[in-house]
Amino acid sequence: MTSTKRATICDTDRSFYKHWTSVNLRYGDTDRQGHVNNAVFCTLLESGRVDFLFDKEVPICGTGKSWVIARLSLDYLAELNFPGIVEVGSRVLSMGNSSFTVGQALFVDMKCCSTAESIIVLTDEQTKKSSALTPEIKRILERIS
Repeated sequence: MTSTKRATICDTDRSFYKHWTSVNLRYGDTDRQGHVNNAVFCTLLESGRVDFLFDKEVPICGTGKSWVIARLSLDYLAELNFPGIVEVGSRVLSMGNSSFTVGQALFVDMKCCSTAESIIVLTDEQTKKSSALTPEIKRILERIS
């Protein structure tokens, strides 16, 4: 029997990522088995996205607009344990007219524990329909491409 290594969604090499966010794990993130619950992985990834999508003073998406996750895929590569600090690496992989794709990974002590890919759509808060990415938004996102 031969073993085939499955490809991950995104890169497991730290040098691939352009933006970094550190998140402290909490005891409440753990489940009955003593490791960080699988749903918390999504929350950790969200922390990484929020860190570059939401400016403290002026929302990057602009007034009357919101970011919506249209798709999220992730691979669990290793368990996470409390206590610890997770480093969330993020990188914009591609941009379309009203959406972009971000690749992310979770690292603890240089070890990649998860990779993920998300499609994020800019939407109009009134109509709930997609809205074109502005040149300013694209310029900001290009910084972490």
